[in-house]
Amino acid sequence: MIKADIINPLTECLLMICRYHGRIVTREHLISGLPLSKGDLSPSNFNRAANRADMASKVISRPISKINPNLLPAILLLKESVSANQACVLYEIDEVNHKAIVVYPDLPESPVEIELTQLDADYSGTVIYVRPEFQFENSATNLKHNRFHWFWGVIKDNRKLYRDILLASIFINIFALAMPLFVMNVYDRVVPNHAIETLWVLAIGISLVMCAELILKLMRSWFIDLGANRADVRISSEILEQVLGMKLENRPESSGSFVSNIQSFESIRNFIGSLTITALVDLPFVLLFGLIIFLINPILVIPILIGVFLIFSYALITQKKMHRLSLDSMYASAMRNSTLYEGISNIETIKSFNIENRTQANWEKATIFITHNAAKLRLLSASITQGAQWIQHIVGISVIILGVYLIIKGDISQGALIASYMLSARAMTPVSHTAGLLSQYHYAATSYEALNNIMSQELERPFDHNWFSPAIIKGEIEFRNVCFRYPKNEQLVLDNVSFKINPGEKIAILGRNGSGKSSLQKLILGLYHPESGSVLVDGIDLRQFEPAILRSHIGYIPQEPSLFSGTLKDNISITAPFADEEQILNVIKLCGLNEIIHNHSEGINLQVGERGQLLSGGQKQAVALARALINDPPILLFDEPTGALDYSSKTNFSHNLAAISEGKTMLTITHSINLIDFAERIIVLDSGKIIADGPKEDVLAALQKGRIGGVKK
Repeated sequence: MIKADIINPLTECLLMICRYHGRIVTREHLISGLPLSKGDLSPSNFNRAANRADMASKVISRPISKINPNLLPAILLLKESVSANQACVLYEIDEVNHKAIVVYPDLPESPVEIELTQLDADYSGTVIYVRPEFQFENSATNLKHNRFHWFWGVIKDNRKLYRDILLASIFINIFALAMPLFVMNVYDRVVPNHAIETLWVLAIGISLVMCAELILKLMRSWFIDLGANRADVRISSEILEQVLGMKLENRPESSGSFVSNIQSFESIRNFIGSLTITALVDLPFVLLFGLIIFLINPILVIPILIGVFLIFSYALITQKKMHRLSLDSMYASAMRNSTLYEGISNIETIKSFNIENRTQANWEKATIFITHNAAKLRLLSASITQGAQWIQHIVGISVIILGVYLIIKGDISQGALIASYMLSARAMTPVSHTAGLLSQYHYAATSYEALNNIMSQELERPFDHNWFSPAIIKGEIEFRNVCFRYPKNEQLVLDNVSFKINPGEKIAILGRNGSGKSSLQKLILGLYHPESGSVLVDGIDLRQFEPAILRSHIGYIPQEPSLFSGTLKDNISITAPFADEEQILNVIKLCGLNEIIHNHSEGINLQVGERGQLLSGGQKQAVALARALINDPPILLFDEPTGALDYSSKTNFSHNLAAISEGKTMLTITHSINLIDFAERIIVLDSGKIIADGPKEDVLAALQKGRIGGVKK
């Protein structure tokens, strides 16, 4: 069992504040699926946990004397040398008596009065303010979780940053007027009048403006990258959290294409982080530059208007073609990624059956298509950007030609012509950049659509759901008229299945392949929900349980156990991060892993490799068994737990099974006679229906006499 004295300080402090404000949430609901630091929240991901309880939080540096009493209770981070828990909740500050009321995570129900001087000495200088957000009434759930959109919500959170980008752009474009005005004044006033003093004054002024413009451009570039980086970190985190939290029934058929869709976020990041996006901010200033040229002479604006019309017309004409090419490119990339993923994950099978040519052919077909498609996209994109630059040059030439005629007629000065030419170039630049931005838009839009589809999938743990979170699960399991089929599968896997298992009962489940045995266990784990009927644990419908709490009370060994890169110790204790070595060694002994520990120099720190490839099949199954038992759960779900074990390991496991399962509910899918003998009751499935359910001796006798059909003996 996990030791009871393990305290997660920030999590416990958040729970205390939630209770203070009347938010009834569980520890698992707050932290499940978040990237924890040593099993606990860190200040960097604290806000994500608080949002799950409809709480807003902010981490800031404040001395004790500057903490706002109107925002109490708040969480104080303590110095590491003061407390192993490193945090406490500050409820009240009494400045008159120089005292404070705090609660430590060790004793969450016991407020402590402490001197302000002592608290100040313990305080690290960082406070986390936590306040409840407004909750809306909802007839269905009573509460409506107020969550921002996964993409636009992040953009909204960075609105101050984009406001600064806009302000910088305004000044940059205003400063852009300085150079044409400087040139015009030099040609029209300084040169004819030989006004050298005026020249130096103008030169100093324009130099200062150019320095300010350079600083603003660097700042704007930094802010754009900063906004993109913030969005990248937060959105990437939310995407993976969504992927890991979605219901299995929404899982895509191809993992490779699914990964490709997730990776397509990179194109969105490039789009919102590219300096080309400044064109959208600079675009309105085309009107300002055009207005100044119009004031110089209205005729000089005509080439600019024609140029803008031609650039945008061509860019818009090509959009339909680019949209189709972008979709084709994304689908082909997903197929190629799926081929790569399948090839790497099944490389041993591919080599064993000598089918490398099939995988190679699929890869090359997809690559050829993607290459040709990308060439078309690049050609269209280049035609837009290069065409825009060509039109920009033609506009400049046209302004000069018209300006010469106007100078001959005496309508404008030579300096005005040069200023108009410079302003026309400045006006056309954001237009050209915007056209280039349109060439990138469709791929980013296609990627956004794919990701938005992923982010809209239903979660198995909705944030606005009120979960049932018992401290103890006894182990009673009941199926009531359960019908179940997998997504996109017309055939029922379980058809009107009903049975009840009492706490501590030992059940063996028998049946031919595809009869629905493993599906029973997946329903008990809450990985899927029945199409009709109910699955109950301790008399409560499974859909009411907090999934993390339910699964923490179940020891599960799947039919094909999967391990993770890391050590043997990491894989065994992955569900029990606070388990000590004694606990780990006990389950190692129980599961017959002693030999591998004693025969290797690294012991329990032995690396298992990716997916456990450095271990044999039997060793992997023994590790999976140890992982299932490390938390001493009240319910055990075993799917052929000794299928890959050798005779000695099977015998050892069978001898230890009495100790392992004492007082526990156990469902074992097996054809091993040792495990069947250990069962008290046998349930036989065939074609998704229960065809026998009763005491072990009676069912085995019926099987031997052939009174139960459709089941392999």
